[in-house]
Parts: sequence; structure tokens; C-alpha cells
Amino acid sequence: MSTFRYLLRDTFRLIFRHWGMSLLTLFSISAVFFLLGASSLLSLNTRHLLGNIEGQLTVQAYLKPGSDLEAARKKVQTFGNIVQIVAITPDEALEHLKARLGNRAEVITLVGENPLPPALEIRVERAAHVSSLARRLVAMAEVEDVVYAGGLAEKLSRLSVFVGRLSVGILVIAVVAAVMVLFNTVRMAVYSRRDEIHVMLQVGATQTYVALPFVLQGMLLGMMGAAFAALTLLKGYSSAISVLAATMPFLLFLRDGALLAKLGVVLVGAGICLGWIASWFAVVRYIRDAVKPL
Repeated sequence: MSTFRYLLRDTFRLIFRHWGMSLLTLFSISAVFFLLGASSLLSLNTRHLLGNIEGQLTVQAYLKPGSDLEAARKKVQTFGNIVQIVAITPDEALEHLKARLGNRAEVITLVGENPLPPALEIRVERAAHVSSLARRLVAMAEVEDVVYAGGLAEKLSRLSVFVGRLSVGILVIAVVAAVMVLFNTVRMAVYSRRDEIHVMLQVGATQTYVALPFVLQGMLLGMMGAAFAALTLLKGYSSAISVLAATMPFLLFLRDGALLAKLGVVLVGAGICLGWIASWFAVVRYIRDAVKPL
């Protein structure tokens, strides 16, 4: 217990002894993790929006007159990457057309016999699967024509890849920045106590015992900076989404409270882990040099 009290006492002594540097570190860590959280929210919202749009993308396959609609549906079902297939008979297609025309549906009666062919309405898992599915449908003997938003599907696929790469790039930059800030802070604290560390090692203190206060310092600074960034980010996100939802109700932003809470926990956990890694490398290198024989 006395050892634990010493570690806590020495940890807070390190933080308050260089309070200016500690505040600067907290500010820097908060900014880095705010950027990291914002990029994560951007990626999550983009994927959420793309998922909703992709879920509405359909491929219309119009069959030749006299084709077996059910047999064609079962054949297409084996292609894979398909969420739903709806078989539409000519009569059902005519009813859908009348519903869309509304008051002008009487024009259809002038045509006489129903000219609409049987069709399959197909939904796929991702926009990237639309083009390959369309090519396979065109190759089917019973399919007469295929209609789909090919350009939109390709743009959505490229946008999804771009957002993923952008998020990874921001993640790497943010992690490197956080590690460098914490590393330099702990290294400065180690340098200011170099004589005390040398004496402790000479009288028999273990390397772990000497290093732990500095490691705890880095972990506390990383945790507090990440926690402040997470609280600020989630509160600001909630306010921003309320404003954006009122002005752009057609966009479905991410509102999953459990997922947002998990993001906050991940940020705090990342702050603790990065603080531990950076401070450990900063102090262990110096201690190893200090215990080397002259």
C-alpha cells in the first residue's frame, strides 16, 4: 500500500511540477483526439449514408415475353451478393404504373393489351456489386433488357473507398502526433529528475519502480486529454446533428447513442494506451543508459 501511495504521490508531483507543460500536453492531446474522433464520425456517417443509398439501389431485369418468371428468379438468386429479389408479373407492373400516373392512368386503357413484360427487381449488398450483376443478367438468355443506375453505383463505390483511405490517413497522423507529444512530455520530466533517478537506481531501486510514476503520468495525461476530447466531440456532434437534421431532413445522420458511447470509450482507451506506450519508451531508454557501468 505504501508503494502505491508513493507512486500516486510522485505521479501527481510530476504533473504539477511542470504544470505548464502538462496543460500544453493536455491541450495537444485533446486536439489530436478531437481530430481523430471527428474523422471517425465522418467515416461512420458517410458509410451510414452510403449504406442507406445503396440499400435503395435496384437493378431492373426485364424478361422476354413468355419467360418463366419464377425460374429466372431462382437462377438469379444463385448469383450471390443479393439482398432481395422481387418478381413482378405484367399485371403487377401495370398496377404500379397506374398508381404512378394517378389521374392520367386512363391513358393506359387506350393501349389495349398489357404491353409490360415480366421483370425482376433486385437489390444488392453494395453498390460495387451492381455492375457485375448487370453484366451477368445481360448474359442470360431470358433477359431482354437491364436497367440500373450504373453511374451512381460507381460513384458511391469510389466515394466509399476514398472515405476509408482518408480515415486511415487521419488515424495514422493523429496517432503519431499523440505519441510524439506524450513522449516529449515524459522525456522532459525524466530529464528534470535525472539526478534523483540515478541515486534511486544506485541504492537498489528496481527499474520498474523508478519508471512507473512516469508511465502513470503519461497514461493520466493521455486519458484526461482523450476524455475531454470525447466529451467535447459528442456534445458538439449532438448539437450539430440537431441543426443539420432540421435543415436537411432528407439526409439520415447517425444517431445511434450506444455506438457514439462506444466511440467515446474507444477514444479514452486509446489515450491510455498511447500514453503508456509513449511514456514507457521515453523513460526505459534513459533508465537503461543510467544503469550501464561507466
